[in-house]
Amino acid sequence: MGLINKIFGSTIERKEEKVLPWIALNALSQLDDIKEKSSIKTQVVFKHSTRCGISRMVVNQFVDAYDLEEEDLDLYFLDLLKYRDVSNEVGYKFQVMHESPQLLIIKNGVVVNHASHGSINEVDLSLFIS
Repeated sequence: MGLINKIFGSTIERKEEKVLPWIALNALSQLDDIKEKSSIKTQVVFKHSTRCGISRMVVNQFVDAYDLEEEDLDLYFLDLLKYRDVSNEVGYKFQVMHESPQLLIIKNGVVVNHASHGSINEVDLSLFIS
């Protein structure tokens, strides 16, 4: 197909890649910062398993549907396989049972909403903007 596309041109338009304002969540100390900052600005943690097809599909759908600005909330991305200790501590600190993929919305130091799997993309984040 590559040669044919070069000769006749391709009619397939490439989709522009959308980039979210992710903040890498990779240290235990960040959890205290998230809790503290949540009194001023909504904090969101997306826990993702890099080896799971469902998690990959959900994160791609999340990225496609995301329509908030960087100043609306802080958006953290946690690779839960690479940072297992951070993932475990998220559950303890915010009293939420671990699931993957998982979205946690934190305000005033507590989780005000959380979802996993396909339910993540049903959450309207605009309802939680500080």
